[in-house]
Amino acid sequence: MVELQKALHKMKTKRTSKFDIADYLEDDTMIAEYINTVLQEGDADDIIAALGHVAKARGLSKIAQETGLSRPSLYKALSQGSKPQFDTILKVLRAVGGNLNVVTG
Repeated sequence: MVELQKALHKMKTKRTSKFDIADYLEDDTMIAEYINTVLQEGDADDIIAALGHVAKARGLSKIAQETGLSRPSLYKALSQGSKPQFDTILKVLRAVGGNLNVVTG
């Protein structure tokens, strides 16, 4: 019975961490694959979220500096439910090393 109580207590106090994809975006190749997949399969909200993940992986302060936005403004622009201007999206995309290309056919 004591062992069961110990096991239950351990289960109650064990903490899990929330999955954060930014922790896995370790290099340019992985970031490019992630962004391209979201651009092909996601909607506008997914793209904004993905840029937020990449900015976090690269460092929000660094991306803010490269885009000319303040860190709070960048964070707000890339948060869930935001509707950033297209210019902001382009700045962030370029700051993380991305570019938009159109392919036909």
